[in-house]
Amino acid sequence: MTGKATAIAFGAATVVNAMALGKGAAFGVDLWTKAEVKFTDEPYVFVSEITSDPQESSVLIEKTVMRVLKRFSLESSFGAKIKTWSNIPIARGLKSSSAAANATALAATKALGEEVDDLAVVNLGVDAAFDAKVTVTGAFDDACASYFGGLAVTDNLKREIVGRRLLTEDFEVLFHVPSSKAYSGGSDVRKLQTVRSLVEIAYEQALKGKVWDALTLNGLIYSPAYGFSSAIAIDALSAGAVSAGLCGKGPAVTAVAPKDKADSVAQTLRRYGGEVLHARLNNDKAKVLG
Repeated sequence: MTGKATAIAFGAATVVNAMALGKGAAFGVDLWTKAEVKFTDEPYVFVSEITSDPQESSVLIEKTVMRVLKRFSLESSFGAKIKTWSNIPIARGLKSSSAAANATALAATKALGEEVDDLAVVNLGVDAAFDAKVTVTGAFDDACASYFGGLAVTDNLKREIVGRRLLTEDFEVLFHVPSSKAYSGGSDVRKLQTVRSLVEIAYEQALKGKVWDALTLNGLIYSPAYGFSSAIAIDALSAGAVSAGLCGKGPAVTAVAPKDKADSVAQTLRRYGGEVLHARLNNDKAKVLG
């Protein structure tokens, strides 16, 4: 078996973190991850390479390919060579896992010559994230925003999309990315239940279409719960951002700004050290390349 395919999935940013509520929201950004999957005749043998961060574990992408093989009852027939490359920093809250799982699941399905619907691809990646223990809630909201683009409001426990829409505002998205990493699999869900009622308010705002208010509120709620300061987000708002807050479980912070305020916001973020990434809102869907 020498079937090979490459696919791309895009990044996403948190609107409402689903950790406390089991429901969440996220929106697509034009950061990206590409995955190449080539099947071999060596069952259960996976050779993986994460080119953008070679020290990171490749368990997720391997579990994703295995999930695809199991879907078609081929797990005892093939192994695979898997390679990903990305401009999304890993373990900073920027949905690197969701993008990698989506791109890998799509590439693996295509490499087998099979077709499944879009939600099935997303769910293969979510299942793999549970298998790899890189998620607590399944991150279905992040996975949908990464795969479909635009805004995705979801019930992660039921794996249902509650609301979706394109984001047409001409905004820039800036991420303050510290050098430190934080992994979702280690989150203390019981501790986060203390902010559940407040997260419900942010979630309702997202459902009403008040996306940027929801993002800011979510950050103010979760930052102290995770042990982070809200000062970066508040300073970004003071510099002209329409919305700012913790992305995922952090430590990255998202700031959404009009074009004419983006430089001022970026300058403010740089005062805190680390890296500042620039992105745009993304409404494009994940796709097979070539």
